[in-house]
Amino acid sequence: MKERVLPTHDGGRLALYSYGTDDAPGEKRVLVIGGAFLTALIYRPFSIELAKGLGDGWAVDVYDRRGRGNSSEQPADYSMATEIQDVRTVLTATGARNILGHSLGGAVALNAVQEFTGTSFVPDRLAVYDAAVNSDGSIDTAWLDGFEDAVNNGRVGHALAHMKKATKPGSAMARIPEPVLAGLMAVLSRTKVNRMFQQVMPSGVGELRAAYDEKDHARDFSVLPAGTHFMAGGKSPRYYKVTAERLHAAVPGRTYQLSPKCFHGSIPAAVKELVTDIAAYFTAGSERPDGEPRPDATGAIRVPRG
Repeated sequence: MKERVLPTHDGGRLALYSYGTDDAPGEKRVLVIGGAFLTALIYRPFSIELAKGLGDGWAVDVYDRRGRGNSSEQPADYSMATEIQDVRTVLTATGARNILGHSLGGAVALNAVQEFTGTSFVPDRLAVYDAAVNSDGSIDTAWLDGFEDAVNNGRVGHALAHMKKATKPGSAMARIPEPVLAGLMAVLSRTKVNRMFQQVMPSGVGELRAAYDEKDHARDFSVLPAGTHFMAGGKSPRYYKVTAERLHAAVPGRTYQLSPKCFHGSIPAAVKELVTDIAAYFTAGSERPDGEPRPDATGAIRVPRG
């Protein structure tokens, strides 16, 4: 692993970690943009496995977005524009020609590439898994006010309760009364993982609002590069699948894949079948030489549109 710190356009810094071949050329580099509340460290197992899956001469780059890990805090004027500029900074430093976005990182990736239209920053290949894009109101953001209030007042259990109920609608957990769930979450928040989660909660409020408050339905995602690949986990919350399908329908010529056995955290968990499929997408393309859809590692077909 190679670690370095990149200066940002506004005087901040981004911690960047690279795996695989140090001097890999841009066409053999994949930039991973992580999800809300997640540090680059959490993506380390996935980055290592993806670099192996891509093969000799490839590299995987992942960075701490603002407010987490060794990167600087979110600036006072933080917005999606900040995230987009940070993607540009990392692409400039690495030369990466491929982008993979996970969850809220998927929203950052899609917004960034849409903004890059007509420039040299448009990647050769773009894939997103469970992209957290609030397309046409598909994601209910009513819970964000309660979540932000709980975070600002240091009520960690209540903040976690708001998030759990919002991200797992229809589950048994979502039916638990909030005071009871808050108590349970307060106990769970003492674990090592949730202590890390607590540290990034303040930045989480900002990034969720930046992504979910974006008027994504007004953005012209039809300009995304040919071969953009929308992915969703069969065991992920339903709105990720709905969002992927809506984006796919709005972007003719792109591809969509549902991974039946995968869940929202399958990327940071480095689930083998998903790692294998993602590596295949970046190295082999989305179609066979005969023009027919290429099956993924599980036998599923990537369905082209348009």
